[in-house]
Amino acid sequence: MSDRYARYQRLQFDWPAERVLRIRMNNPGKLNAADQIMHGELAAIWRDVDEDPNVSAALLTGAGDAFSAGGDMAMIDTIMNDFQARARNWKEAKDIVYNIINCSKPVVSAIRGPAVGAGLVCGLLADISIAAKKARIIDGHTKLGVAAGDHAAIVWPLLCGLAKAKYYLLLCDALSGEEAERIGLVSLAVEDAELDAKALEIATRLADGPPSAIRWTKYTLNNWLRQMGPSFDASLALEFLGFTGPEAREGVAAFKGKRKPDFPKDSPV
Repeated sequence: MSDRYARYQRLQFDWPAERVLRIRMNNPGKLNAADQIMHGELAAIWRDVDEDPNVSAALLTGAGDAFSAGGDMAMIDTIMNDFQARARNWKEAKDIVYNIINCSKPVVSAIRGPAVGAGLVCGLLADISIAAKKARIIDGHTKLGVAAGDHAAIVWPLLCGLAKAKYYLLLCDALSGEEAERIGLVSLAVEDAELDAKALEIATRLADGPPSAIRWTKYTLNNWLRQMGPSFDASLALEFLGFTGPEAREGVAAFKGKRKPDFPKDSPV
């Protein structure tokens, strides 16, 4: 394994096929939730993949039976209460999105179990996303009391249309992998037992293909996402503004207390 990957703590790496780098999100006991360490690593990894001459395709998945269960509550508490942490996490959240979009190498995601938060960002922004039919995909931002900011505005309307995007992003309803494929949110849905093999098959095909043609095709198609950059930037700023307000405090308290949140009935905006 190249020294460039030795510094990572929450991401694990192996080479399941020639020139295919498999990246596993791993936060044991927490369903691979993105804590402060993983959040920063998901921002950095795509630059390393882009610059590694030994990688022709990357495959992102989660360790065990989960993809990633969203943001770690300790990290969210820090974001709400510490300006420096809030500013750092805003930049990391921005970098996660733009770095995977701008990574020249094709990225495949293999999604099983819960997929929420920063992990879901990478799962849905992957060039080819494959979900287990029983995967549970949720954008939980509004349920937590903040705007859906970390990737939703840049990609959900393009993938599944504005009507479906609004339905799932405003209400935070969960989607199965099967339903996500039906509405176009993911590329493919397969049986859980077939997920790893199918994802590796596709990553290997990409790695074996003509590298310049594949990378330039990704670059041109991702101009659709780059055009949505201003909408994404606004959504991310509003998400982090929300972390300073009463709705986020109530949403987080309700989540920790395993109760229904009692949000304010009106808003000053």
